[in-house]
Amino acid sequence: MRDPNASECKGWLSAADLVGDHPDAPLAVVGAPLGERSLTPGRCDLAPTMVRRALPRMSTYDLETGADLAGLRVHDAGDVPLKITPPADAFEPIRDAVAAQASRRDLTIVLGGNNAVTRPGVHGLGDLADVAVLTLDAHFDLRDTDCGLNNGNPIRALLEDGLDGRRIVQVGLAPFANTRRAHDTARQAGITVRTARECREMGTAKIVAEELERLSKMARRIYVDFDIDVIDRGQFPAAPGARPGGISVHDFFDATRIIGAHPAVRAVDLTEYDPACEVGDLGSLTAARWFVELLAGFQRRTG
Repeated sequence: MRDPNASECKGWLSAADLVGDHPDAPLAVVGAPLGERSLTPGRCDLAPTMVRRALPRMSTYDLETGADLAGLRVHDAGDVPLKITPPADAFEPIRDAVAAQASRRDLTIVLGGNNAVTRPGVHGLGDLADVAVLTLDAHFDLRDTDCGLNNGNPIRALLEDGLDGRRIVQVGLAPFANTRRAHDTARQAGITVRTARECREMGTAKIVAEELERLSKMARRIYVDFDIDVIDRGQFPAAPGARPGGISVHDFFDATRIIGAHPAVRAVDLTEYDPACEVGDLGSLTAARWFVELLAGFQRRTG
C-alpha cells in the first residue's frame, strides 16, 4: 500500500490507504485465492490481488451522501496460501484464517477465490447453531457433494454440516440457470428463495434489508456471500457464471451498503470474480467499488 501521508499531500486519499497493518482495526480483509475445482475453469485465484490493485483508484469520499471513510482502518491479514489446493484441503486454512480475524473484529472481509471459500468462511464464525447465511447469487449452489467439494455446492455442504436451512436466504436467483431438483432441495430444506425478478420488482436493497432483519432474530452472527455473478452479465462479464438478466450493478452496490451497516453481519465474502475474463478493467473496478460500499455501510454502524 502507498504512504497515506503522501496521498493526502496530493489531495487524494484512496481506499488503499485505509488497508494495511492495523492490528486494532475493527475490520480485516483476508485473501482466499481458491481456484481449484471450479465448474467453469478460470482464474478466480487471481481476484484478491486484482481487487487490492484497484483500491488506489477508489476515493474515500462519497459525494452523494457526504460520507468520508478517511477515519476507517482495515487490517490486511494477507492471503491464505492456497496454490493448487482443492476445496477439501482448503477448508481448515480458510476457516482458521477467518476465525482468527472474526474473533477480534466487527467485520471480516474474505476476498475469494471461487465460491468454495464460502463454506469454510461460514465455519469461521463458530458454531453453526448460531449462524445465519445470506447469499447474493444467481445460483443455488446445491449440487451434490458425493463427487467432492467445488464452487457449485457450498450451500449443500453447509446443510450437510448441520446448518438449518431456515437460516439461509438466497437472493437474486436466476431463471434458466438452475435445476428443478435444486429448487426442490431448497424448498425441502426451508431455504428462503428470492429471485432476480423479485429483486427487479421490489428492489434488491429492500429485500436484503427485510431478510437481514428476519435472520438477525434467528442468529447472532450473519455471514453474507457476495457471488458476483448475481450481477447482469452485460454489466459484469468477468464472472463465468453471470447471465443476462441478473441484478443491476447499482442494486448490488446499494445492497452491499445495507449489508455492511447491519451489526449482525460479522463476515462477508466476494466470490467468482475471474480476472481472466476481464473486459478492460471493469471487473476489478466493480470489485473495488464493492469494497468501499461495504466500508461505507460499516461506518453507519457507529453513526
